[in-house]
Amino acid sequence: MIRIGISGWRYDGWRGVFYPKGLAQRRELEFASRAVDSIEINGSHYALQTLRSYRAWYDATPDDFVFSVKGSRYLTHMLRVRDDKARPAMANFLASGVLALEEKLGPMLWQFPPSFAFDPERMERFLALLPHDTQSARELAREHDSRVKQPWCETRRRRRIRHAVEIRHDSFCTPEFPALLRRHRVALVISDAVADWPYAEDITSNFLYLRLHGSQTLYGGSYSDKALHRWAARLEKWASGHEPADAQRISPRRPRKAAHRDVYCYFDNDKKVKAPFDAQRLMRLLQNA
Repeated sequence: MIRIGISGWRYDGWRGVFYPKGLAQRRELEFASRAVDSIEINGSHYALQTLRSYRAWYDATPDDFVFSVKGSRYLTHMLRVRDDKARPAMANFLASGVLALEEKLGPMLWQFPPSFAFDPERMERFLALLPHDTQSARELAREHDSRVKQPWCETRRRRRIRHAVEIRHDSFCTPEFPALLRRHRVALVISDAVADWPYAEDITSNFLYLRLHGSQTLYGGSYSDKALHRWAARLEKWASGHEPADAQRISPRRPRKAAHRDVYCYFDNDKKVKAPFDAQRLMRLLQNA
């Protein structure tokens, strides 16, 4: 299974270009979710979202739609997952309404800032905190505090929860890091960017998570046909349970063979309205392969 999506959907510059002129803002998610397979919820990174919002997003999207949810920067950027506030912060994030997405809840994305260097003990504690199913998430969510105004700590049934980590500091480029992710069944984000961030294609879980941040500038520039054909070939290889022959890994260890792997790929080149159109172009390439 390959899902192609976009990072967020609420951008002023998209109106009248990607979104039809005159489309009500409240209907933008409805429109976008029928143009791509998945969408990253970005607002959850900057502040706790509300139960009302999560329920509205659920209702606005097709039955087979999947969201990824970007984890709280309060955990990754401010607390830097290093003190006793990390667990309460995780509980608040989970209690804010995330579980109301039910079967539309896809991977959770945890992005660390460029100033965050690899600390094995700190990362071990963080990864151990991540719940891998909705039942575990529900129990942790019940530890929330008063900062969550309308907590939601319920789920209709037990489902798995996947996690992916995006790094931006070169100190993570040691085999110890992908080995740590592998032990906790967490994916390493394959991050394509015109920036001084590490690029690695290590397979550390039973799924892959890609973020394409722009081909010419950070968060900008349309991907060329040649680049999209290359990405299509790589996505198909990963989805088939293999890896590209020229895979760029941190670790010398080859991934275990698998019958297939799920792949999530999000375009984050949202400047000048490139992301949704690039996503649709890549979707067409995969459909016609």
